[in-house]
Amino acid sequence: MATELTWLGHGTWLITTGNHRILLDPFLDESPTAPIKADQVEVDTILVSHGHFDHVADLVSIARRTGATVVSCFEICEWVAKQGIEKTEPMNLGGGIDLPFGRVTMTVAHHSSGLPDGTYGGNAGGFHLAVDDGTIYFACDTALFSDMQQIGAGGLDLAVVPIGDRFTMGPADAVQAIKLLKPRLAAPAHYNTWPPIQQDAAAWAERIRAETDSEPVVVEPGGKIGL
Repeated sequence: MATELTWLGHGTWLITTGNHRILLDPFLDESPTAPIKADQVEVDTILVSHGHFDHVADLVSIARRTGATVVSCFEICEWVAKQGIEKTEPMNLGGGIDLPFGRVTMTVAHHSSGLPDGTYGGNAGGFHLAVDDGTIYFACDTALFSDMQQIGAGGLDLAVVPIGDRFTMGPADAVQAIKLLKPRLAAPAHYNTWPPIQQDAAAWAERIRAETDSEPVVVEPGGKIGL
C-alpha cells in the first residue's frame, strides 16, 4: 500500500505505509475539528512530539486499547509506562531508531513541553520519517529555526509545518521554513482549531506557490495526502 497521510485536525496525523498505521500526537475526543473519535482509531505505533494536552490527550487510552508502541522522548515514555503502557521506544533529540515501517529520527523543535498533570515532559521535538515511499518531516510545534535547512538537506517528499501563530510559528515564518526545507510537497497544520490560531491556509498556500519550488497541499480535517 502506498504511503498516505490523513489530517485528523490540529497536530494529529494518521500515516499508513505498507501494512502499518502510525498516529502522530493523538488529540481527538476534545478537539473541535477532529473528524473521528479516539475509539475509532486502530494503529500499531504512536509518535508523540511533546507533552501538551492538545498532543497527548488520547495517548494512553489509544495505546492501551490498541497495544500500539509509543515513540517519544524518554520522559514521556516513562510517563506512559507508569500508566501501564508496556510498549515504548524512548529516544531524544538527534537520535534515530529503526522501526518496522522505516526509520524515525527525532528532530529539534523550539517549544515547551509539560504534561497535563504537571509532570516534566522532556524536550519538545519533531519527527523525520524515512519510509519505503519517501521522506516526511513533521515540524510539530515549533518556532522557525535556521537548522531546518539541514533537516531538508537530504531531500524531503513532504514537510508538515504549523501555521497557527501565537503558540507556534505563524504563516510568514512557515513560508520561510519551507524555503529552508525545500520539500516536494508542503502542508500546514496546527491552525483553525480555536479562534486564537485561526489562519487563512489558502493564502499561505498561494505564498508557497509563488515564493518556493514546493507544491502546497491544503486539506480539511479528514483529508488525505499521498506521497
